[in-house]
Amino acid sequence: MSDTQVPTVRRSIRWWPGFTVLAVAAVAIGVEQMRSELPFQQRNLTSIAIAAGATVLLILWWLFLSRAPGRVRLLSFAGLVLLGVTARLTLQIHGVTGDLIPVIELKPLWTRSAAPRIQAAAPARRAPGDYPQILGPDRTGILSGPRPDTNWTAHPPVELWRVPVGPAWAGFAVVGDRAITLEQADAQEQVVCRDALTGVVRWTATNDGRYATPIGGEGPRSTPTVVGDRVFTQGAAGWLQCLDLATGHRIWATNALTLAGASVPEWGFAGSPLVADSRVYVGAGGKDGRSLLILDAGTGQLMASGGSSSANYASPVLASLAGVPQVIVINHREVAAHDPKSGNLLWKHPWGTGYPLVANPIVVSSNRVLVSAGYSVGAELIEVRRDAAGVLSPQAIWTSKRLKAKFANPVLHDGFVYGLDDGILACIDLRDGSQKWKEGRYGHGQGAWVDGLYLQMSEDGELVLLQPTPDGPGEIARHRVFHEKTWNPIALAGDLLLARTDREAVCLRLHLR
Repeated sequence: MSDTQVPTVRRSIRWWPGFTVLAVAAVAIGVEQMRSELPFQQRNLTSIAIAAGATVLLILWWLFLSRAPGRVRLLSFAGLVLLGVTARLTLQIHGVTGDLIPVIELKPLWTRSAAPRIQAAAPARRAPGDYPQILGPDRTGILSGPRPDTNWTAHPPVELWRVPVGPAWAGFAVVGDRAITLEQADAQEQVVCRDALTGVVRWTATNDGRYATPIGGEGPRSTPTVVGDRVFTQGAAGWLQCLDLATGHRIWATNALTLAGASVPEWGFAGSPLVADSRVYVGAGGKDGRSLLILDAGTGQLMASGGSSSANYASPVLASLAGVPQVIVINHREVAAHDPKSGNLLWKHPWGTGYPLVANPIVVSSNRVLVSAGYSVGAELIEVRRDAAGVLSPQAIWTSKRLKAKFANPVLHDGFVYGLDDGILACIDLRDGSQKWKEGRYGHGQGAWVDGLYLQMSEDGELVLLQPTPDGPGEIARHRVFHEKTWNPIALAGDLLLARTDREAVCLRLHLR
């Protein structure tokens, strides 16, 4: 009797669990992306979480339930681990885009560091025009001139200088031959003044403080305000100071958090100080009448305050509505107005859904103000009325989902509002909020309007020249400035355009018409 050998039966790979995970994840992501009632940034985050969960399930399936040969499973898992280690050593996540998509890039070890360089001989002088604060002289983002030449083929922007800068989402304030911005240097915030024509550092003022989050990035996020021979700045953690424009010497300093008894907002203080009539206005977000702070511009002493709402991320705006001077601020879930002298709350209006409110309010007439926000909030036109007793009350005239300004500030021109609607340029009619057009995906960048032209810095670092009308965006030309995420506001002073990212700054000279 001879022994017989029973043949080994190799079981086939069990594919159906893997395919099921992929199918369920694809359907879940598709359903999530179609939930139009949610901000698409939130939909992106949820979709990324679904994809990450599906990846974990696929790995578990392959290792324990796939019935693949043990050696194949072991080798593939080892390859996956090696790929992960290699990615960890060579790649990094440099924050997120405005749509909350992670920005993946090579670590600095594998890239060339930016070195200061002069691209062209500095002109002896520049065309007249200052940009002394966020959104220009009157905080509207609109300049009357001088008008740039539109033929960028014959007269392209000329790069005067390019320098590395410390992390920050600040913009430049440009007055005379000085360009001032905020930067982060390790554990210190810096106010850096450069020569506008050469980029050479004139002076630096520092203070202890650092804000940084994986999503929000690192460093200050407000733009200096220059009035006369004084520079006023606010850091991401509330440090407020006044410096001498010529030397950077500190005249006074305080902390808005201490004065207001408040805490740092989730994404850091981003509002730029408003200076008017020898007063400094700062949205600090304190309770018990310390939401808006009013300080003496000469001494930094607290003169008055008002309101009790948490701060958000827009900058205060001085206006006259219904014949009454007022400082308009955007707080958490509301628009509010304060008396410029006493700080007393004049009116407030519910606004927003709890997501960040960043764009500045736009005064559109003697008694109306327009507000806009991203995250599916949209725009709203508010009319402020005054009764016989002098009491002010706000009322919504219309609301529209057709203009959702996340970072960039819309501009008003001839009864139409132009701005980025969640990253796509759009035009709405001020009369009813209806959309005239929406085209041109520029991402969450920043822009400036000058004499009928619009200079739009796209989120990926391309400067776009447009001549928008109610009939269309009127794109004219493009010029590549950066090759990375560009959130910082631009500054246009005469024929000089200063732009920056959280890594480098550039000065372009525009040929004038």
